[in-house]
Amino acid sequence: MPPEGAREKMSANLGPRLRVAREQKGMTVRGLARYVGVSPSLVSQIERSRVMPSVGTLYAIANQLGLVVDDLFKAAASRARGRERSADDESTVVDIPNPVITPDRRKTISLADGVRWERLTPTPDKDLEFLIVVYNVGAESCPKDALIRHGGQEYAYLISGRLGIKISFEEFELGPGDSISFDAQMPHRLWTVGKEPAVAVWVVLNRHGDNRVRPTT
Repeated sequence: MPPEGAREKMSANLGPRLRVAREQKGMTVRGLARYVGVSPSLVSQIERSRVMPSVGTLYAIANQLGLVVDDLFKAAASRARGRERSADDESTVVDIPNPVITPDRRKTISLADGVRWERLTPTPDKDLEFLIVVYNVGAESCPKDALIRHGGQEYAYLISGRLGIKISFEEFELGPGDSISFDAQMPHRLWTVGKEPAVAVWVVLNRHGDNRVRPTT
């Protein structure tokens, strides 16, 4: 796991990355806020790194801007690759980049409400997202009345803690050693159960699109 200062720096890169993507799309702060369903003030604060978005809000913004999760790690990753190239220039040139990711080299984003993503791939992968996902005590991916859905298939293996998962109208609870897979187009929500953080290995295959939806009653 990266040192605390490194994690904070990586998370701080998120706002400027979203701002650049919005400007490249020719969207205003107010226009993006209207599409996502949040206030312009919140979008502005996120872009200035004064507030970290929730998982649901981040996915909604990324979808409107045509970004995938790996795009959100790019700012931190590009600087890291620059440092690695400098080190390689002073030593023997290798044929392939280092495929091993030690805990201190993971690119990390800390989101609102106590959720953290740690990327487990050395470079972005267009076909899947491979992450360590941490839900601190009391954390949730989105409010109870605003579930997330997107394309692709999700797979998870819980390492420690307990994690609640709602998929459509059904609720499940994972304990250490449990695993789950589901169609991510189904509205879903995640939250910590109990007084211990939930830590899981997470894979999302072929994500595309993303919308928060309100479940019908």
